[in-house]
Amino acid sequence: MKHLFLSDVHLGAFTDDENERLEKDLISLIEYAIENKIHLHILGDLFDYWMEFGATIPNYGRNVLDHFENYNLKLAPATYITGNHDNWTLGYFKKIGFDVHSDFKELNTGAHSFFLHHGDGLADPEYNLQRPLVHKVLRHPLFTSAYRKIFNPDTGIDLMKQFSDFSRANPDQKPDRLNRWSKSFLKNTSYDFVVSGHDHIARVETFSFGTYINLGTFYGDKTVALYNNNQLSLVRWDAEYRQLKTVNTLHE
Repeated sequence: MKHLFLSDVHLGAFTDDENERLEKDLISLIEYAIENKIHLHILGDLFDYWMEFGATIPNYGRNVLDHFENYNLKLAPATYITGNHDNWTLGYFKKIGFDVHSDFKELNTGAHSFFLHHGDGLADPEYNLQRPLVHKVLRHPLFTSAYRKIFNPDTGIDLMKQFSDFSRANPDQKPDRLNRWSKSFLKNTSYDFVVSGHDHIARVETFSFGTYINLGTFYGDKTVALYNNNQLSLVRWDAEYRQLKTVNTLHE
């Protein structure tokens, strides 16, 4: 089976017109995946801000989630590894059929093994990829529980949007951090590929003992990674022509 990996869509971050165009591009990719039987893997930050308050969920992205639910029913549960912008879920993603992970997922195709994560950090200190303190706090169940008790849904979601705007505009990562970690991790494990997002810089780092791909941003470059015929490559989704195109340059 083919596998496709994407991250950093950041739905909800932009103007209404821009969000609508982004939704259409993503929906066309979901439909393409159904038609071509491609297993989808979301590696975090599908949404720019997401916090569930009991039965109350953010009031945007419903159309995209409806299409994902259809995908999950028709083909297979899509992987959803929550990122630092969309990990405040109480189970809605699971309810609509996603295979949800809060940290990482291992994937084995038979021919190759993958380590999939968002890129902001890993909870287990043995992985030696610590999350920044602010991310640890925001992901902590005590914080999220208190936050939901202090704020009503409208206020709480609005504050999360403001913080997400600030966080996205002021990235705290450099590409060399994940490059160095992935190189060391691949060298000392049996994985063939590490795939992540988070720092918004699409790239392929190839070593003699494995390959690291950063997915960049779907909202910007529309870059994703495709695994097909035992090969993993960075490609770009062209919604107009409904094609996955080889990436010749990452900044046009």
